[in-house]
Amino acid sequence: MEFHEKSLNTLELPAVLEMLCAEAVSESAKERAVALRPSANIYEIADRLKETSDAKALIAINGNPSFYGVKDVSGALVRAQRGGMLSTRELLDIAGVLRAARTVKSYSAAEGTSLAGLFASLRGNKYLEETITNSITGEDEIADAASSELAAIRRHMRAASARVREALQKIISSPSYSKALQDPIITMRSDRYVVPVKAEHKNSVPGLVHDISASGATLFIEPMQAVKANNEIRELQAKEEKEIERILMALSAEAAAYRENIGSDFSILVELDLIFARAKLSYKLNCSEPEVSDKGGLVLRRARHPLLPQKSAVPIDIALGGDYDTLVITGPNTGGKTVSLKTLGLLCLMAQCGLHIPVDDGSRVCIFEKIMADIGDEQSIEQSLSTFSSHMTNIVQILEEAEENTLLLFDELGAGTDPVEGAALAIAIIEYARSRGAKIAATTHYAELKIYGTSTPGVMNASCEFDVETLRPTYRLVTGIPGKSNAFAISERLGLPRAIIADAESRLDSGSADFEKVLSELDERRQRMEKEQLEIKKLLLKAEEDEKKAAEYRKLIEREKEKAAKIARREADSILEEARRTADEVFDELSRIRRESAKENWQEVNTTGSEIMRKINKAQDSMRRTSEKEAPAPSSRPVKAGDTVEILSIGTKAVVESVSPDRVLTLKAGIMKITAREDEVRLLEGETIKSAKRIIAKSEAKLRTEAAKPEIDVRGMMSDEAVSAVEMFIDSAVLGRLETVRIIHGKGTGALRAAIQASLRKNRQVKSFRLGVYGEGESGVTIAQLK
Repeated sequence: MEFHEKSLNTLELPAVLEMLCAEAVSESAKERAVALRPSANIYEIADRLKETSDAKALIAINGNPSFYGVKDVSGALVRAQRGGMLSTRELLDIAGVLRAARTVKSYSAAEGTSLAGLFASLRGNKYLEETITNSITGEDEIADAASSELAAIRRHMRAASARVREALQKIISSPSYSKALQDPIITMRSDRYVVPVKAEHKNSVPGLVHDISASGATLFIEPMQAVKANNEIRELQAKEEKEIERILMALSAEAAAYRENIGSDFSILVELDLIFARAKLSYKLNCSEPEVSDKGGLVLRRARHPLLPQKSAVPIDIALGGDYDTLVITGPNTGGKTVSLKTLGLLCLMAQCGLHIPVDDGSRVCIFEKIMADIGDEQSIEQSLSTFSSHMTNIVQILEEAEENTLLLFDELGAGTDPVEGAALAIAIIEYARSRGAKIAATTHYAELKIYGTSTPGVMNASCEFDVETLRPTYRLVTGIPGKSNAFAISERLGLPRAIIADAESRLDSGSADFEKVLSELDERRQRMEKEQLEIKKLLLKAEEDEKKAAEYRKLIEREKEKAAKIARREADSILEEARRTADEVFDELSRIRRESAKENWQEVNTTGSEIMRKINKAQDSMRRTSEKEAPAPSSRPVKAGDTVEILSIGTKAVVESVSPDRVLTLKAGIMKITAREDEVRLLEGETIKSAKRIIAKSEAKLRTEAAKPEIDVRGMMSDEAVSAVEMFIDSAVLGRLETVRIIHGKGTGALRAAIQASLRKNRQVKSFRLGVYGEGESGVTIAQLK
């Protein structure tokens, strides 16, 4: 376990915990943050992560709770329990804890979250809190209101002080004492009022000498006139001190009586402070909650090292423990191998501490009993340890503690000695650790380990990319392909003569040269595949965007169709209303005719009859014109059972249940069954496409004519008709990219204006609207600002 603790420092967990400490408020929570250690209990880890997520969600809704004033009062409570008197500072700290418990308890109703129990367990004690704060106004001051006795004592003290000052004021104001006084002032010595008297005139002012100046020229004398009053003040001061002690003892006893509740509130507040600190750190580092598993492997998607700047850190994808238990990372120096290794280890440690980690959704961590790392150069002159020796010392300790559910991280495994022996030793170490059930990630430069990773089941190669053109690493981790040597390419780019490079290439054995050639080909293929995947991704995004536009166009068509249907319904309602009025008039006239017929006034009867027929014909002509204007298309084929039809007389859709031999249809419209002739219905087969095309054509024509118009006049229209017209006008204005439009509705009764403004308020395409000002039409015009 000692080396495990050492590995925490190697992987820089303390630096992350310091960041967590900075987010905590109370000193106790800060101490717990720094002392936080990874857990190997999957249930505890899952609970911690859930608490962090819930706190993060609460912060998003309610902001941060206040933990100001949370201080450790356990020692003070123990002393109060034993009958001790607490100081004003200790009592104020207890009041601070009670105040924090009260405010945090009212912070949020956290029902349904993992924090609900903690919030509900806070008790607070408003009575004790207010008793302390009302009695103690400062760290060294007790309020007069602390007790009636204390208030009376201080009232008497003020009166006695006033008498003393009055007596002394007479002395320093008297001409007979002016020569004897050094200065005409009243001062204090030994808590008693005195006056400064010249040494040579000390007998001129009878009284008690309380002090002498450093030069001996001034004596501070308490005149006999003030002695009695000063004595009274001293007696009152003693009573005051005694009363203050009594008050503090009473407050201490009150605090002792609630010791358990106060201590419980303090512990809960510290725990909540630490949980919300974890949530604030998650926001700061842009982290998310990973999945937790004690089986299978870990998967980190777009993982970032938390100590690197977020803007410049290159995210990497790492997986380990699924199809393979060992990851061999190769690549150039300063290419990001060590950072990748540290990122893997540190993020696992953070997750096991209950911290969110800087990864994308879909990431999963595996629980490890131990995480041990050999990273960095620890050579020591004092201990006579070379680089190789220091690494090997660490590796020996790691292998002694390696077991199942252990993560081992090796940086430059086998380095610092002969390359052939170092590579062989590195492979042997990995195989031994694998046999113990450990998961391993190691960085190396050795070609032998690349071949080992390629040919050994359960071992996977990975590499850190290097851009030969710019001579800079990209810091991307590519899994599945070993890193190729870039020594020759880098040397050539830096200006090394080609002849030297060619000579070096010729000195490579054929196996190494062939291996490097294969790696180059693999790298080229990978880059081509990545480019193709990028192109495919762009095409998919374009297809999704086109589909989105098509969906929006379809919605526009549906809206236009609905508006057209509304207008048609309004026209039909208007015609029916006219017909009803005409029918009423006919019935009224017929009644009158019956009454008049008794008088046998046949000439008037004929005239009236002719007038009635004229009105009926006029209404019939109106309905016929409307019918001709919107004549339905004829059915494309005979209607059969199961077809959907439209009942022409009422414009309602119905399903054909059966067809009789004489072509009488039985229809079902909702819950009603209706019989109708075939010529009274219209088959809806294929009508949707035709209607859509017709509406599109109408919409495009409408948009072309309306797009450039910045205003619409709806005066004289009915409210429903005006609202529909304004909605179509706004759609046209949006497509025409107009920012402001003018709607003229007139002043009138205000009903039309209210209906239009109610519609504008619900329209998502309207940013704001207002009535016109002087010169714009005032209240007869509404100016709308479009998004």
